[in-house]
Amino acid sequence: MQRRAFLQGSAAAALAVPAIGARAQQSVTLKFATFQGPTSYTWLNMHKPWMEKVEKESGGRIRFEGYPAMQLGGTAPQLYDQARDGVADVVWTLPGYSAGRFPRAEVFELPFMMNNAEATSKALWDYVQARCADEFRETQLLALHVHGPGVIHMTSKEVLAPGDMKGQKVRGPTRQVTKLLRSLGATPVGMVLPQIPDALNKGTIDGCVLNWEVTPAVKVHELVKHHSEFPAGQPALYTTSFVMTMNKAKYESLAPDLKRVIDANSGSATSGWLGRTVQAGDAAARKLASDRGNRIHTFTAAETQEFIKLSASIDDEWVDDMNKRGFDGRDLLKTARDLVARYGRG
Repeated sequence: MQRRAFLQGSAAAALAVPAIGARAQQSVTLKFATFQGPTSYTWLNMHKPWMEKVEKESGGRIRFEGYPAMQLGGTAPQLYDQARDGVADVVWTLPGYSAGRFPRAEVFELPFMMNNAEATSKALWDYVQARCADEFRETQLLALHVHGPGVIHMTSKEVLAPGDMKGQKVRGPTRQVTKLLRSLGATPVGMVLPQIPDALNKGTIDGCVLNWEVTPAVKVHELVKHHSEFPAGQPALYTTSFVMTMNKAKYESLAPDLKRVIDANSGSATSGWLGRTVQAGDAAARKLASDRGNRIHTFTAAETQEFIKLSASIDDEWVDDMNKRGFDGRDLLKTARDLVARYGRG
């Protein structure tokens, strides 16, 4: 009787070995979705290399299906929820497309917060982990980053001073940027990136604010004549935050070693790499505008101070908003600025 029980136990253990081995060799295909097109700088230089790196480090056991240009359906503001709900497994989008949904993280979109995308991206990651990780709790956060300095692009009116913005209809990407535009006397128009070319063509907007890198993707350098930028090495007019995040259930279902591959391609270092890579695309895009004969004005230090002075109240508005939500707004702002300064020194 004991021998039979032993043999039965041995057989059960033997049958369990393939199951364990299968688990260790588990493979998975992940759907990566974003609004950027398949020929865009970010898709070719950021998204695809990240996916390829993960695939290689997993020994081919993680594979990706890419869905740029909203090929899974829906709209850009719905991407975060597509990751939450499992429509996509990994997404890259703007938190700011969901106005007010990630209020504490918005601090990095306040005027003149950054001047270096790599440093500010690392600061953004650390800030979210320390002060507002709960805002992204519905998904498995992989990386956060910002783009290079924001630039003013106008169809016909050259912006040489803040007063030149008055009455101009200008597209802004997020809630804080539209507030910034209003503080400068412009009429802000909120819209997602893919809508910009048609709006410029039809005169729905007179211009837009964008970082240089993304302008070729929406042909802004072909649709406007004037660009106004702020001095290199000085705080930028604005930046926009981006999030790369994953469906939580899909992440939890991965084999432990595959989780470690995802983890190794997440966090501060990946956030910094994304920021550095996106800003590296600014120079080539700027040259396209220059080669077309477009006028590019760089504000002086004195002109920059005029912009800073006019937009200063937006910081106070954000602090008041955080206080009303039960957070210490002034402390949150200080934390963000201290992190940007610390990483900027590195």
